[in-house]
Amino acid sequence: MPGDFDKPLDRLIGKASAAGIEKHLGLTTVGELLNYFPRRYLNRGELTAIDKIPVNEDVTILARVLSATKRRMRERKGFITDVVVTDDTGGLSSLKISFFNGHQAERDLRPRVLALFSGKVTVYNGARTLTNPLFELLPDDELAGHEAEFHARPVPVYSATAKLPSWKIQRVVEAVLVIVDFSGLRDPLPAEIVRRGKFMSLEDAYQQIHSPSDPKDWQRARDRFRYQEALVLQTALARRRAQTAAEDATARRGSADGLLAAFDAGLPFTLTPGQQSVGAVLAAELSAQHPMNRLLQGEVGSGKTVVALRAMLQVIDSGGQAALLAPTEVLAAQHHQSIRAILGPLAEGGMLGGADGGTQVTLLTGSMPAAARKRAMLDAAAGTAGIVIGTHALLSDNVRFFDLGLIVVDEQHRFGVEQRDALRVKAHKPPHLLVMTATPIPRTVAMTVFGDLDTSVLRELPAGRAPISTHQVGLAEHPAWVRRIWTRAREEIDAGRQVYVVCPRIGTDDDGDGSEPPSDQSSAPTRDARDTRELAEVTAVVEQLRTEPALAGVRIEALHGRLDTDEKTDTMAAFAAGEVDLLVSTTVIEVGVDVHNATLMVILDADRFGISQLHQLRGRVGRGGLPGTCLLVTSLEAGHPSRRRLDAVAATTDGFILSQEDLKLRREGDILGASQSGGRSTLRLLRVLQHEDIISQARDDAWEIVQKDPQLRENSALEAAIEAYLNPEKEAFLERG
Repeated sequence: MPGDFDKPLDRLIGKASAAGIEKHLGLTTVGELLNYFPRRYLNRGELTAIDKIPVNEDVTILARVLSATKRRMRERKGFITDVVVTDDTGGLSSLKISFFNGHQAERDLRPRVLALFSGKVTVYNGARTLTNPLFELLPDDELAGHEAEFHARPVPVYSATAKLPSWKIQRVVEAVLVIVDFSGLRDPLPAEIVRRGKFMSLEDAYQQIHSPSDPKDWQRARDRFRYQEALVLQTALARRRAQTAAEDATARRGSADGLLAAFDAGLPFTLTPGQQSVGAVLAAELSAQHPMNRLLQGEVGSGKTVVALRAMLQVIDSGGQAALLAPTEVLAAQHHQSIRAILGPLAEGGMLGGADGGTQVTLLTGSMPAAARKRAMLDAAAGTAGIVIGTHALLSDNVRFFDLGLIVVDEQHRFGVEQRDALRVKAHKPPHLLVMTATPIPRTVAMTVFGDLDTSVLRELPAGRAPISTHQVGLAEHPAWVRRIWTRAREEIDAGRQVYVVCPRIGTDDDGDGSEPPSDQSSAPTRDARDTRELAEVTAVVEQLRTEPALAGVRIEALHGRLDTDEKTDTMAAFAAGEVDLLVSTTVIEVGVDVHNATLMVILDADRFGISQLHQLRGRVGRGGLPGTCLLVTSLEAGHPSRRRLDAVAATTDGFILSQEDLKLRREGDILGASQSGGRSTLRLLRVLQHEDIISQARDDAWEIVQKDPQLRENSALEAAIEAYLNPEKEAFLERG
């Protein structure tokens, strides 16, 4: 946005004020400040409900002084001013505020005074309290006799810091609003959309969102900016989608009597209707001369890998190669083993006993021995390997492909745009792309984050998948259940089944799974500093269980990311072969691991995992037609907020329901890629669960705009808004697929 919006703040408000805004908020231009919107509004006639104030959070509250007293400190010189404030609902709804040597508080905070207080709420002697908060007096009709219209004006509350309270931000913003020149401001919204939505002008929207005359003003301004934000995001996605559709790709039509036909003929099971439907869509898109760009999401165990494998075989039948990018070596090895097994002789092309016209499936990981790694790279470069499965090692500069036609990205949330593009450039022409996730994504999130990908969903489970029963095991209220857990595991093993035990840590010197990237870091809860529990560790649990009387004679092994590749592979192979009865593991077994005989999973300190992680983990049992059981073990007391996640997972096995609950329980910015945009939520006013109608309308409008004006030449203000809003860091989240 040209004009004053691009000017440095110090040009309008002076260096001192501008320096404070930059230091505490990181804002340097007029436009950045005016786009720093209030997060809520206080009505002067409605005091903050004190019994609803959150503890251990920075708050800004509007309250009336009930009393103020002064007392001397016992241990050192000076005095404390104790101020009690109320929300006017009665004596029980009061908050004690203490000021150390608070001369100004003693002078200004008299009974009946109305004021804003900003600080962190703590608990002392069982009661909420504020210590040395910043405060700002507000005129009140009972004190100042101001006009009634003044008291109708809402008070904007900004996200603030300890040194820069909300009202100081408000003063700077109001000073800027008085002198800023809006004449050069161009509206990103097309005139037709402004008319249809009855939106206020852009200048009025900035004035009213920061300095509203009444609640209706800021609500109308917020609605305008919210839709504008949705349109900017959706237009960026629609433009990228149109650009992809315009690229020239090699059509991979397959053949009637090739590998795919032979594979389908030998399948020992019937594809579900969903697999058949999605397979037909992929086949058609692979046959087109522009790149497929599709997201395939589905329930744990819904058969996404078979669908992806059929797409790979179609590409191989067309003379191309497919690369499957997996996030961990355990998962890459599991894919390699399972794909070779299901293909049988078809995966032994050129080998003794291999099928005529078969291909080869090659594994490439970073920790492979040099000779094996070199052989795998030669197979990829020569085209001998039709399917190359690997981890980040596939992205290495010295890895070449003969004719890369399809990229399959498994568990997309572990890969950034740079990694995906590093693989794309290895193709002669833009390759087809299939992104898979076993973590179902709410429709609004899919539209907002993956709007440049076409989406397919697999909901139904293949025949033979047994139900999984999930139970929360609260040790705080039932400590004796510890022994019953291991007795239950022994019962399962004695019946010829196998058991997983999952721990959040490897050993005493880590806080996770070491070398393995976290599967859903944003979903996993942040550990409270006051939580001093000793979390379950793989190494310690293995030692404990080997001495557990109920598990005497049971074959117990450990699996985690710090083991070398051969040891991980051998351990997983032994478990799959039934040579290990109980596997103690970290989340390296979260996705892709497929052991049909495993029927029980015990997740220790389950409150340390996110909802999607727990859903993924329990999907490892019940895969062979036998009922599965998952025990979510926690030592947190009943009613602890973190147990809400366990309640949610125990209540349903529907991943789509859980994905909605997951988004409700955690910061929305996390799921939208805040970790790639400086830690703040990428969205300012838009909330994906609440505003599906706005997102959907903006998506339709954006696609219509891009269809008519692909380069946005007639919508240059919208293009400028995209460039201003989606800086390189923020734009990264749009390409996480």
